[in-house]
Amino acid sequence: MSIRSLSTCPQFAAKSSSASEIGTSPSCAVLNFSRSRNSSIRLCMGSGNGGFGQNPNGVGDRDGVIIVDHGSRRTESNLMLNEFVSMFKERTGYPIVEPAHMELAEPSIHVAFNSCVLQGANRVIVSPFFLLPGRHWNQDIPSLTAEAAKEHPGVSYLVTAPLGLHPLLVDVLNDRINHCLSHIAGDAEECSVCVGTNKCQLH
Repeated sequence: MSIRSLSTCPQFAAKSSSASEIGTSPSCAVLNFSRSRNSSIRLCMGSGNGGFGQNPNGVGDRDGVIIVDHGSRRTESNLMLNEFVSMFKERTGYPIVEPAHMELAEPSIHVAFNSCVLQGANRVIVSPFFLLPGRHWNQDIPSLTAEAAKEHPGVSYLVTAPLGLHPLLVDVLNDRINHCLSHIAGDAEECSVCVGTNKCQLH
């Protein structure tokens, strides 16, 4: 059976309400990736437009989404997050989507949170653009989000799981590997990540 799309729907609790599980579809399976009972992800099969808009508990018109990466002193790296956010917003159709950097660059989580609220969000969903769960996901991003939320007592928020062990990441990694091999063989141009850097070469 082919799976047209998969979306990661972690178990989480909103700040201002009792713990509730999001995405209770029978087609979901929980994967525990650490010993902590709070460290699990729920993989949900979707269909149609990339699986977006199929979950009645999903992102609504009054939700703001913040996609947050680590942040870099390299301007080009920070600008790539803006490009990804534009791609994400166009693909999903979500009305309020903002980029944020955890540190080293602007906009910060605080700035992005304020921007979501100014656009009418009454719930803010912070999605870490990180591969695996670590201190930044477990401590730093929740702490920075909580601090930003203090200025908006009527707005709830949650921090989702990072990308984690998502099946589609296998395809992404394999695509990167094969493109680089095609590039060093002279059959493909540099990808958008490496363009102009001359980094993708055989040593």
